[in-house]
Amino acid sequence: MPHLHIKEFKEIELPAVQDGVHFNFIAQNANHADEKLISTTVEDEDFFLLVKVEENRSLLKTDKLTRPASIHNVHRALLGYAKAAELEVIASNVPEAKQNVHLQEETALKKIEFFADNFPSDKEVRIEVGFGSGRHLLHQAASNPDVLFIGIEIHRPSIEQVLKQSVIQKLDNLLVLDYDARLFMELVPSNLVGAIYVHFPVPWDKKPHRRVISTSFIEESRRVLKVGGTLELRTDSENYYAYSYETFIAFNKTTLHINKNRDIAVSSKYEDRWKKMEKNIYDVTMINDEESDMLEVVGDFSFEKSTLSDEEIIALHDKTFRFEGGFIHVERVYKTQSGTMLRLSMGSFDRPEHLYLLINSSKVDYYPQEPLKSRSNLQAHKELARILNG
Repeated sequence: MPHLHIKEFKEIELPAVQDGVHFNFIAQNANHADEKLISTTVEDEDFFLLVKVEENRSLLKTDKLTRPASIHNVHRALLGYAKAAELEVIASNVPEAKQNVHLQEETALKKIEFFADNFPSDKEVRIEVGFGSGRHLLHQAASNPDVLFIGIEIHRPSIEQVLKQSVIQKLDNLLVLDYDARLFMELVPSNLVGAIYVHFPVPWDKKPHRRVISTSFIEESRRVLKVGGTLELRTDSENYYAYSYETFIAFNKTTLHINKNRDIAVSSKYEDRWKKMEKNIYDVTMINDEESDMLEVVGDFSFEKSTLSDEEIIALHDKTFRFEGGFIHVERVYKTQSGTMLRLSMGSFDRPEHLYLLINSSKVDYYPQEPLKSRSNLQAHKELARILNG
């Protein structure tokens, strides 16, 4: 993750602009004096820079909840603030070089709002969850020019590698998204997708709730897949294979194909290595047999102004509110010049949304954007509105 180690953090008068980077306001953690967030805007992306005050030095990096799609914009923001505040940099892994020429030309990287506002549905869609090196995704896109491929990944170097290759190979049927795939599935239209690829996901043996394959993920996959469409799991983990098979087969009606050490047209460098080690590779392929009802989610994320005082809002720190089908957890509380801000996890238990909420005397808004419009998030929003009104 890009960061600067600095001798001493200094605040600047805000709002301010440095080299095209806008710094809007600072939020101070209400319970820990060693943490601050700097609201930042670069081009059309809003996010926070995180300040951690340490003994004899401080750390300036991007906030993981609001990190922008473009890593280059993170670099610009870090260097811009350091320049504006005249910070003494002790150590840095932030390059000052210009953005790669291929990344300057790419148009494949999208934000979640692109899909939420008007999901592309004029052709068959195929989705790859956690595309890693991108070998499989790029091969599929190049081999199927009439199909739209959506690759979902949170590892920045992998994202940039695929974006570069999409420009070099002139692939205009490939879109890339840095987002939680489990949440993304909730806004995909029904009966649209031809295939969903989950190749070599992290096994999460010690944190099984973080696994991509789950009952709810399979349910959403069955909804978005057209009749005959497939959900394809490929894994080298015997534990993950066994867990996934049990999860698939628990459905009242399902069609599965099981393969072991099946050869496919293109494999990752890790798969090549595992094959040389004679490690087994398992495939579980679910075939969708039924057409689903169309997706319909009704509601919005508007608020009336909060009736709680700043002191009552600060007292919400570390509180959890449960309701049927979901929860709200107030992870942290911050003070801003105009009011307060909450860092929240909310929605369903197995795929929660993580975001911030700005609160002042006249309005309440999510930051940097509204939650994904899902049934569980809308229910959580109603509960949150009730909490903020006492």
